[in-house]
Amino acid sequence: MIRRVSVPALFPPPTYSHASVVEAGTRLAFLAGAVPLDAAGQLVGAGDPVRQAEQVLANLGEQLRAVGSGLGHVVATDVYVVSSETAVLSAVWEVVEASGLSAGPHSSTLVGVACLGYSGQLVEITATAVVPDEGTRA
Repeated sequence: MIRRVSVPALFPPPTYSHASVVEAGTRLAFLAGAVPLDAAGQLVGAGDPVRQAEQVLANLGEQLRAVGSGLGHVVATDVYVVSSETAVLSAVWEVVEASGLSAGPHSSTLVGVACLGYSGQLVEITATAVVPDEGTRA
């Protein structure tokens, strides 16, 4: 259903693939950015990008479950981090790697940005995932 491609002519990606190919006829889910808010709308992990990344991934997992998918079926993400420091971006990426998203590995872009939509927000992740048939959900 999902074929992940690392292109031999390009620099080998450390923990992601260059592309993901999904066969025609497969259902896809395009998820809005997962943010570090709890169910009550309160910011989790103020000032802590690693804690915010953990909350964002937990929320992303909830979004995926709601559409009948899971972390293992994510084919692409964009990870936004409010920072210009590569060490901060790397710390957030380590949380992404540990989450199961990179198990594919999926295709991803990690971006340092100036600000995000909620006051104090440091991390946001958008995702595209395959929605598997009932018998193949993860």
